[in-house]
Amino acid sequence: MKKGVLVIISGFSGAGKGTVTKNLVKRYDQYALSISATSRAPRPGEREGIDYFFKTKEEFEKMIREDAFIEYAMYVGNYYGTPKDYVFGQLEAGKDVILEIEVQGALQVKAKMPDAVTVFMTTPSASVLKERLFGRGTETDELIADRLARARVEAELINKYDYIVVNNDLEECIAGLHQLIQSQHCRASQNIEFMADIKKQLEEI
Repeated sequence: MKKGVLVIISGFSGAGKGTVTKNLVKRYDQYALSISATSRAPRPGEREGIDYFFKTKEEFEKMIREDAFIEYAMYVGNYYGTPKDYVFGQLEAGKDVILEIEVQGALQVKAKMPDAVTVFMTTPSASVLKERLFGRGTETDELIADRLARARVEAELINKYDYIVVNNDLEECIAGLHQLIQSQHCRASQNIEFMADIKKQLEEI
């Protein structure tokens, strides 16, 4: 069985990462969305084990000591991390695994797993980003200011990513991201066993 592709998606808070990735997983059965652990409190409607694994700060730090994460990072005062077992199991099962993680964590994973595909999602402009953050109506003005300040830092690291996806139209963004990910299955690094098999067959002819 061909291994799945590990896809790392980051982007500005408010760029629509969650909406796009959840729709991708819902529409196409070859995807598995990694569930992150976090030390932040649940937002309205978020469910344990579906949206996140919610941990206390002490629980999260215990998991760090036990080396239970592929990566972890601190973002706006809270920990976020990617548990190892789920990700590696899904890749071996042939699923394309999507990690929706912050820039710090994305660069950690890319350094450890160079074959991972990194995608940065952004809005068409900074003004649209600001409008979306205020439009959510779930956060204080102070927290939105923190997120915009964080976006300025993240903008300095966009060039570290393999691909940029602009989320201007939701349907176009979902379709374009799906095509981008599936094209990765044609990379030579994803077909090592196949190439070895062809070589062996040619030697036997």
